[in-house]
Amino acid sequence: MTRTVLVARLDNAGDVLLQGPMVRAIAGGSDRVVFLAGPVGADAATLLPGVDDVWTWRCPWILGDPPPVDADDLAGLTDRLRALAPDEAVVSTSFHQSPLPLALLLRAAGVPRISAISVDYPGSLLDVRHRVDDDLPEPERALSLARAAGFDLPEGDDGRLAVRRPLPPAQHEHRGHDLSPGYIVLHPGASVPARAWPAQRCAEAVEALTAAGHRVLVTGGPGEKSLTAAVAGASGVDLGGATTLAGMAALLDGAAAVVVGNTGPAHLAAAVGTPVVSLFAPVVPAVRWAPYGVPSVLLGDQSAPCRDTRARECPVPGHPCLTSVTAQDVVAAVEKLVTT
Repeated sequence: MTRTVLVARLDNAGDVLLQGPMVRAIAGGSDRVVFLAGPVGADAATLLPGVDDVWTWRCPWILGDPPPVDADDLAGLTDRLRALAPDEAVVSTSFHQSPLPLALLLRAAGVPRISAISVDYPGSLLDVRHRVDDDLPEPERALSLARAAGFDLPEGDDGRLAVRRPLPPAQHEHRGHDLSPGYIVLHPGASVPARAWPAQRCAEAVEALTAAGHRVLVTGGPGEKSLTAAVAGASGVDLGGATTLAGMAALLDGAAAVVVGNTGPAHLAAAVGTPVVSLFAPVVPAVRWAPYGVPSVLLGDQSAPCRDTRARECPVPGHPCLTSVTAQDVVAAVEKLVTT
């Protein structure tokens, strides 16, 4: 009989990428892994080794822009799950999210075994209620859940982040610019404003890195084209909106280093093994969310007043945790990574 396991992680692309070691552990002990993702995380789920199928669902208790609770929508997902009939489910959440609403839905769909990390009393909703130190790096926290559920990494798996290979062929030229491997990628955007390095500082870093002899590519999503154009200026190569997530992985794979805030591309860079200069706002703890398993330099005042607030908008005038970082700080961090 085929053993099917449903894995759920319903927030952002970076959060999904951090589940990679957990997914590989579960895949090693099952025949089929179905990943239930949110709309922003679904493309990342398709990049994870071990995932056989990806379902997308907008979760009203997880998403930052949550849809209203819709009884028909919940019933529709319950029917799909009942038809899938997974042998078990592993529900992964961040430390401030509850797995219990989804566990209730899974139980109503007849899923016989459900595992999750929960600080709240789960009643009969969980078969494996895992408890863990929240100051673990997120990939290790998720992997500990897989182990509690009875899965472990295959022999020889180092537990680092990874993506499914081969990646799409990388471009080697863009509008006359050399895109052969060895460039620096600067990604100025962030999933929430409180984690973004100011655009002016990003533009200054592009100029300073170029002056130091680096080729600099500026990346961003389709909605960030004006930002990437302003940051790239005359010195950098503007690739805003020019890549899919898989294409972005290929681009990061060819970089000597990536300069990025605490946002999805930082974890994508780690998943392809590229060193990261992390412009890290301490609104969440770096011990949990810093780039995992690759050489990195952490920049930003980790003791700033915004520390551990989980703020989406900077609560401190002037955004001091990141405005304290200069372009020359970034150049020095890049030089440290590319020469070691």
